[in-house]
Parts: sequence; structure tokens; C-alpha cells
Amino acid sequence: MAFLMNQMLGDKLKSFTGGGGEGDGKAGAEGKETAESKGMSREEFEEYQKQMVEEKIQRDKDFATKKAERANLRVALRDKYRLPDSTQDTALVEMAGDDIDVPEELAKMVDEDEEEEEANDSFLNRLQNLDMDTLKTKAQATMSEMKQNAEEKCTLM
Repeated sequence: MAFLMNQMLGDKLKSFTGGGGEGDGKAGAEGKETAESKGMSREEFEEYQKQMVEEKIQRDKDFATKKAERANLRVALRDKYRLPDSTQDTALVEMAGDDIDVPEELAKMVDEDEEEEEANDSFLNRLQNLDMDTLKTKAQATMSEMKQNAEEKCTLM
């Protein structure tokens, strides 16, 4: 019965009375890590903290670089497809500076798309450059020629 009462009311009583003295040696007064809580000497703990800060800075730097690369790609795609610019992407690219490039895999994908579009563009350009009047006269001449050949060969026509 006492176990059940302790389970149900224990946490509430601890928070009301200030924790009851359990775990005081494991963490500081504010709940921060200490050298004792990690089982390290003071020098080891300071080195550990310094290493953690350096790793966090490196992660943040890598994240910002990746974010700027993606923004750079979006800007390039917007330019390519003549879409309206995004002020957020433009600001990210400007903050990153000129040293940000598009990632290699994404650049390959964009290049492949450009090659496909160039092939399609060349066909479309040829269509646009055709003289429609000349094409129309050739088509009419071919149709009349076919009609004459059919009339000569067919006795019903």
C-alpha cells in the first residue's frame, strides 16, 4: 500500500518540498551538467565542453552552407524558367557570398534538363522558322498531285 501511495503522490510531493535531496550530487543547482555528473576531471570536462561548442559551430556552418546552396539552386531555376524572384532566397544567397556553388548532383540534373530542352528547342525553333505560306503551297501541290494520280489509276473517279 505504501508503494502505491509513493508512486501516485511521490512526484507531487517532491516538487512541493523541493526534490527531497535526491540527485543533488549529479547535477548543479540549475540542472546543468557538471564534471562530477559526467565522471570526469575538471580539465577533461572543460575540454569536453570546448569540443561540444566547436562541433555545434561546425554543424551550424555546414547547415548554413547547405541552405545557401539550395537557395542558389532555386534562384537559378527561377531565372531559367522565368519565375518571380523570392526575396528570401536572394537574401540567403547574398549573405552567403560568391563562394556558394550548386551541389554537383543537382548541377548534373540541371545540365541534363538543359540538354533535353535544347533538343526540344531546336525542333521548336525549326517549326517557328518555317515559312507557313511555302509549307501550305507544298501541301496543296502534293494533295493535287495525289488526286491526279488517283484519278488516273482509278476508273471510278
